[in-house]
Order: sequence, then structure tokens, then C-alpha cells
Amino acid sequence: MEETRADGRNANQLRPFSCTRNPLDRAHGSARWAQGDTIVLAAVYGPKPGTRKGENPEKASIEVVWKPMTGQIGKQEKEYEMTLKRTLQSICLLTVHPNTTTSVILQVVGDDGSLLPCAINASCAALVFAGIPLKHLAVAIGCGVLEDGEVILDTSKSEEQQLKSFAHLVFPNSRKSAGSKEANQKEEDSERGLITSITHGVMSEEDYFSCIERGLAASSRISDFMRTTLQKQVPGDV
Repeated sequence: MEETRADGRNANQLRPFSCTRNPLDRAHGSARWAQGDTIVLAAVYGPKPGTRKGENPEKASIEVVWKPMTGQIGKQEKEYEMTLKRTLQSICLLTVHPNTTTSVILQVVGDDGSLLPCAINASCAALVFAGIPLKHLAVAIGCGVLEDGEVILDTSKSEEQQLKSFAHLVFPNSRKSAGSKEANQKEEDSERGLITSITHGVMSEEDYFSCIERGLAASSRISDFMRTTLQKQVPGDV
């Protein structure tokens, strides 16, 4: 019998999602994304003319600034900025607005675990609301491995203290509904790929592929929520 987590969820169950469009008036696009009590506010400014030194002027540049709830930015936050920049650059059409810079500002409002995946989801929604051209959306999920090898999804802050290891995974947005029953669903999933993978702790190959399998299945649920939310607020297919 599967054990119930402290908050009553089973291993594969995600916390409730919510997404608010353009809560910030002065940004070109913004989103408030919540996963349970983890809340991130993402604001997009740009594209603005010019790129920073070292960036390719023939392409658009993405700048990411992370703002913690309190205190100064540290090593962990710098790593978040780099991961977000690489992830967002991989989904944006950088040749559409060459020699420009788009800034993405992340403000942490609440942190109850799976903070980086929440920030990635917030950033993607804000980019859509800002009208930044994208190849596709991305959906992020946190997967934790407990000492007994059990994989749990969308970990809370208290659960993260008990993990042997964890992976933050980013997948391209699913084109099909999570309820699709087509025979080629597994083939489609295998072609979707993995945009970003960040792991910490001692993780075996078996644990890692278990995280990918479970994370991929969960990403379809996030995709459905994101597509439904954005289609209600933005015309056209996302």
C-alpha cells in the first residue's frame, strides 16, 4: 500500500496550481505562478535594443535576475539565474529580434519547496503574456528520491529536508491532452525530449530514469493546466 505524504498527497500527486496574468502594470508581461504555497512573480521587460558584452548581436539575448524573499542573492540564486537563462534561451526564437535584450525578473513570494520549477513555469507564462516569440512552452517539475528509493513529485520544503537526491526536470509542452488515448502516445512522449535536467545528491541511474519517467507523466498535467490557462487569456495556439 502506497504511503501518504505529510500533506495527504500520494507520491505522484501535484499541489494545486494557479496562474495570474499581468499582475504588474509596468512590465511588458508578467505572471504570478503558485504551486501550493510556493509562489513566484515573473516580470518580462523587452525586447530592448542592444545586447550585453559577450552576447551574439545576431540573436536576441535573455537576461535573468533573481530576487529572493529576503536578504541578498547568494550562490544558489546565481545558479538559478544561469539555469533559467539557459532554459529560456532554448525555448525563445532568438533570431526574430536580433541585437535585443529581454529581461526576466523573478521575485520569490513564497517558498514551500520545488522553487526552481515554479520559477521556470512562471517565466514561461510571463514570456507568453509579453508576446515574446517562442518555439514552444516548457513545463518544469521537481522529483525527489527518498532514502528508501521512492520517488515523489512536486516536493514541499519539509520533504526536501528528507531527500537522498532530487532532480529538477524541464520538458517541452505536450501537444496532446494528458487524457489522450492514442496508440502512439508513448512514441510521442519519447520524442518530446528533455530541455533541462539539474540533479543534486546521490542518484543511481535507475533513480534518475525513474524521475524522468514519473516527471514526464506529470508534465502532461502541468501542460494541460498551462495551455488551458494561456488559451483563456491569449488568442492563438500555445
